[in-house]
Amino acid sequence: MSAKNILITGGSGLLGKQLTHELLNKGYNVSHLSRKPNPNNTRVKTFVWDVNKGEIDPACIDGVDTIIHLAGAGIADKRWTDKRKKEITDSRTKSIALVYSLLRDNPHRVKAVISASGINYYGDCGDRILNEDTPPANDFIGNCCVDWENAVDQGTEFGLRIVKFRTGVVLDKKGGALPKLAIPVKLGIGSALGNGKQWVPWIHTRDVIGMYIFALENERLAGVFNMVSPLPVTNLQLTRSVAAQLKRPLWAPKVPAFLIKLLFGEMASLVLGSVRASALKIENEGYQFKYADIGSALKEIYG
Repeated sequence: MSAKNILITGGSGLLGKQLTHELLNKGYNVSHLSRKPNPNNTRVKTFVWDVNKGEIDPACIDGVDTIIHLAGAGIADKRWTDKRKKEITDSRTKSIALVYSLLRDNPHRVKAVISASGINYYGDCGDRILNEDTPPANDFIGNCCVDWENAVDQGTEFGLRIVKFRTGVVLDKKGGALPKLAIPVKLGIGSALGNGKQWVPWIHTRDVIGMYIFALENERLAGVFNMVSPLPVTNLQLTRSVAAQLKRPLWAPKVPAFLIKLLFGEMASLVLGSVRASALKIENEGYQFKYADIGSALKEIYG
């Protein structure tokens, strides 16, 4: 194991916590960049930064081999006002720029940056199979992902190995999209969204963690990869699978697209857009999925 010291931005989030736990168990030294100190966590050193003020503790890069960039305001947490859109983009681009300014001005031994990006980079593409060369959508999330990835790519200036993961819909019992989807299903009123034919580029949380560790430990890996299951499902198939796993009926009519747009505005594209993304590129690099099909993924989560 050549990379031993890992700095994570966004380490206090759902995925950051799980990734930290896994890395610690594998013998890595892990530190976090956070807006607040965390003296209660004795296993992880937390360094403080304030992206909006351009402030960062320079000690955060001491001895670090690899930076994992997960920081970013929640995309679906609040309605997309112009102010919120700016927060979503800036929290991803200005944060990594602040880290790079530190690398530019100080001696360091960082060799790689592994960063999140978003699968909604591609936008609504119907039944088309999307690979990493497919052009981005010309909408808010597409533009945000382009800016995000371009900001991360600035690390090539320092000769860093750059890996970017266009992350799909992460299935996890404790957070993200699945608990929201499961609530009406548990109440017996679950239903597909829109026409239900839109493709959902899902991925089990264990494969998200697995892919980050795969990128960390395979030093030849570089470039951009879709972080999605090799077997995507439609929204209707996903809803049916959740209902079957929870042993609940699925009888309610589909939620009309116009109603979702009325309730959520532009943000409705996150659930109505069809993103049939391919996982072939990362599979060809040797990554083996732990949960490739939706049945086994949901059985692990709810079983």
